[in-house]
Amino acid sequence: MTEPAFQDLYPEPYAQCYGCGRLNEQGLQIKSRWEGDVSVCHYTPRPEHTAVPGYVYGGLLASLVDCHATGTAAAAATHAHGDPLRADTIRRFVTARLEVDYRAPTPLGVELELRARPVEVKGRKVVVDIELLAEGRVTVTGHAICVEAPSSLIDDG
Repeated sequence: MTEPAFQDLYPEPYAQCYGCGRLNEQGLQIKSRWEGDVSVCHYTPRPEHTAVPGYVYGGLLASLVDCHATGTAAAAATHAHGDPLRADTIRRFVTARLEVDYRAPTPLGVELELRARPVEVKGRKVVVDIELLAEGRVTVTGHAICVEAPSSLIDDG
């Protein structure tokens, strides 16, 4: 049985994000899961995600890196606090800083793979390094500092 994606565990009021919200029908609805100590996400860009013919728009790539990083941070922090990964225990993270480096053009029409590794989990902060691969080649790298969402953001919806 496949474990649910981190993002599928977010409570309904917080599942509206354009990048990862399962309840946002117009969104990307990315799904991240652990593969060992790395979280992995697969996403195939659609034709409307074109930058120039044959290549993916960089803003979409940054969005994928961003939401995969915060999902990874949520899962890593939940684990670090000794909690099982469930809807009633998963923490919710937001991006405090995002660095994205475009290493090579990313081709359109292929499945992309994002691989994220938490490199620091400390208190309410998780630092995540991300690689985005197209056809096995790293085309984008990212570094994200994610912080646990303040209760004022999540308690009141």
